[in-house]
Amino acid sequence: MEFSSGRARLKQGRLAGDRRELYPHSLQFYLEPPTENISLVEFESFAIDRLKLLKVVENLGVSCAKSSDSYKTKLENELRKLKFPYKALAEDDYEARRKDHISHFILRLAYCQSEELRRWFLQQEMDLLRYRFNELTDSLRQKFLEHVNLSFEAISEDLKNELANELYASTPGLTMIKVKEQMFYKVGLADAVDLFRARRVFIKDGFAYVPLKEIDAIVLNNYRTKLSKALALTARSLPSVQSDERLQPLLNHLSHSYVGPDYSVQKNTGKISLEQIDALSVKSYPLCMRQLHKALRDNHHLRHGGRMQYGLFLKGIGLTLEQALEFWKKEFIRGKVDADKFDKGYAYSIRHNYGKEGKRTDYTPYSCMKIIMSNPPSQGDYHGCPFRHSDPELLKQKLQSYKIPPSGITQILELVKGMHYQLACQKYFELMHDVDDIGFSLNHPNQYFAESQRLLSGGRELKKELSNSGNSQQKSNSQESMNSSSTPTSSNTTADAELEGLEAYFTED
Repeated sequence: MEFSSGRARLKQGRLAGDRRELYPHSLQFYLEPPTENISLVEFESFAIDRLKLLKVVENLGVSCAKSSDSYKTKLENELRKLKFPYKALAEDDYEARRKDHISHFILRLAYCQSEELRRWFLQQEMDLLRYRFNELTDSLRQKFLEHVNLSFEAISEDLKNELANELYASTPGLTMIKVKEQMFYKVGLADAVDLFRARRVFIKDGFAYVPLKEIDAIVLNNYRTKLSKALALTARSLPSVQSDERLQPLLNHLSHSYVGPDYSVQKNTGKISLEQIDALSVKSYPLCMRQLHKALRDNHHLRHGGRMQYGLFLKGIGLTLEQALEFWKKEFIRGKVDADKFDKGYAYSIRHNYGKEGKRTDYTPYSCMKIIMSNPPSQGDYHGCPFRHSDPELLKQKLQSYKIPPSGITQILELVKGMHYQLACQKYFELMHDVDDIGFSLNHPNQYFAESQRLLSGGRELKKELSNSGNSQQKSNSQESMNSSSTPTSSNTTADAELEGLEAYFTED
């Protein structure tokens, strides 16, 4: 993949007749990488849009049944808004198909770097393909199977009627009426071996007669095999790609990327008093920050990783530099650090976080992905994500101590087991605030705090000391619906606006 200006690419595209023959179908297995020139701006925007889409796929996969109308409607809406192919019948969706193709390969580069990242990417891409495959019409489904060299033949109505009794007896879950309504495919045994072993299909003359509801399993298994191998090969060739100084920072950050609102201190500076922090930590802190606050109060000290994570969170909820210095100093001198040692050894880093020292970078609070994916805690540390980094039994005990009901703890632990750490935190929010559906996707600790305060205030402006914070939270919530990487109702923001947020993230240390 090469890079050029957007104008040059458009001109080249027109001269080449847009190369529409590259995308004969709206669906593909992404077997051939793109070879055209692409601008860095387009590279970034395509990657972020697909990341948003995959985050929605992940969220919907846990919150909705994948065959439900709600799942299909919300996912189609997101495909529309992000301008990816959503209806296979569209004849003029070349740009959407091109974006789908290129963005997949960009994220493949970013998500091949570890086993955990590969597993996450593979699962979301498979769920996306399943949805899009099941939305195809019968004729387009047949064309797609031919396009990916899975030449499964749909049997005729006459043959289906002839075999109706055998199909009914051999296919679990189908009534005779559904057998007559369902389309069946004639598939070689080698491709249907899993269905054959599970005794879920009718076998005759070396062929399995597979209903439409099962054919997607065969397609997905084939896709999983190809994509798993491709991710492994990409990982091996990654060093040569990362040698390009233009791509290295983008790829290194995409897998940790957060593209929601920037919870900067300027929005609500000084509207929270130090006396409020203990109460707020109980009712409006996410579990990661509640854990850090408790450790600080208990031990009167936090190591560097904890100070960075918690200090920037406090900055984001509104503590001024003066308040932060007072807060940390009061706590540390209750332990083994005297005032003089604090001023010499710790005050500098606090001022540095506020952009008053060093290179004067005004650091932003850590997002969930940054906390989950970087700097895991070691013994004696309290930073990180409790859902990602805690032993499940210790996590269970912590949730019990916070009066989370047993059924809720079970749900959270199931999400953790499935590596849905942000969704586990979302479930924690719902249980702590006694709501069934929070109506947004949780991607940032400061988003948790803002939404908690908005909910506890009934959506109205908060009391005097938090009034400006409340307004900021509502603005953040509005901005979140425009930019969040996982929200099913994200709006049609411009690529420039999205890239401004991305640039701010990439400059984060």
